[in-house]
Amino acid sequence: MAKKEKQKLNLFDKEYEIDDLTDEQKAMVNHIADLENKIGSMAFNLDQLNIGKEAFISKLKESLDSEDEVKEEK
Repeated sequence: MAKKEKQKLNLFDKEYEIDDLTDEQKAMVNHIADLENKIGSMAFNLDQLNIGKEAFISKLKESLDSEDEVKEEK
């Protein structure tokens, strides 16, 4: 049977075994992991929002520029 490797946490230049942490410490580790995931997701969403905003700004500029060309032709 394969030996199960214990989960470890590297923090502050030290290594800790998850099983040795208190329940409160394990909860804090879980909160940190969840927050890291949420921050990553929010950063991904922010990139999408910024690119979408830039696309609309670009389309607006094109629209305004074409209106200016029509006005200049008159």
